[in-house]
Amino acid sequence: MKNLVICSGGLDSVSLAHRIAAEHELAGLISFDYGQRHRKELSFAAACAERLGVAHQVIDIREIGRNLSGSALTDDLDVPDGHYAENTMKVTVVPNRNAIMLAIAFGIAAAQQAEAVGTAVHGGDHFIYPDCRPGFIDAFQAMQNHALDGYADIRLYAPYVNISKADIVADGAQHGTPFAQTWSCYKGGERHCGRCGTCVERREAFHLAGYEDPTDYEDSDFWLPAIRRRSA
Repeated sequence: MKNLVICSGGLDSVSLAHRIAAEHELAGLISFDYGQRHRKELSFAAACAERLGVAHQVIDIREIGRNLSGSALTDDLDVPDGHYAENTMKVTVVPNRNAIMLAIAFGIAAAQQAEAVGTAVHGGDHFIYPDCRPGFIDAFQAMQNHALDGYADIRLYAPYVNISKADIVADGAQHGTPFAQTWSCYKGGERHCGRCGTCVERREAFHLAGYEDPTDYEDSDFWLPAIRRRSA
């Protein structure tokens, strides 16, 4: 199966790229610059493409991103600290982000005669992001079946949609993902902050999966109280 992967440069999408490279035909990686404050993630996607020997394309949708206002990922708002499962994390929602990216990726896949588009949405995102849920994945596939009817038959490949980030760590390790060469932090500093939702979830995932976390965090201890608060 010739598969294009939407790759942000994060742990999930880089793990997916390595999985597809091992099990299918990885045709290339597509990344999106939507004006995210953590734009440095794109360099990790480029490094993944080079490592796997495939093409990497960055699609500039910054003009679209400027109009998707109200998110801490694109506006001058503080990225909150804490776990993803906290209501405060809803400020990191970029409206329709995955729907927009997938629509573009499907168009590119059709033009390049690819058979699938891979996305690394996962179960841990369901609480916060509506366009990461199984219902959205199914509906988007149905919509694309109509949009490309008679022109292309492209599958939306989302193998992580019903599993946890800890499961992704285990899957990534199985397929040789170099986790240190991935970027998760939404604050976009020189090091992972260790406090934002993506950092806390990343740290928790390695702990639950039983793998050593190679990430260099500015605050390596914040995640434990955050997890306890969530459990309480």
